Amino acid sequence: MAFTLYSLLQAALLCVNAIAVLHEERFLKNIGWATDQGIGGFGEEPGIKSQLMNLIRSVRTVMRVPLIIVNSIAIILLLLFG
Repeated sequence: MAFTLYSLLQAALLCVNAIAVLHEERFLKNIGWATDQGIGGFGEEPGIKSQLMNLIRSVRTVMRVPLIIVNSIAIILLLLFG
C-alpha cells in the first residue's frame, strides 16, 4: 500500500473514530480518567489529563454527525475504488 494523501486522511479518520468511541463510564473510569477528576481551582493551569478529557468530550460532542457523514463517504469510496 502506497503512502498517499487518502491513506493519511483515512488514518486521521480512524484516530478521530477511536477518540469518539471512548466511553467515560465503561472505559475511562476504569483507568482513572473520570469527569469529576482533574478539576482545578480558579486561576490554576489545567493539567494534561483534564485537557485530554476536554478534547475527548469535545470530539464526542461536536464531531458526532460529521463523523457519520465522513465515515459513510469513506465506506462508499472504498466500495467503489477498492
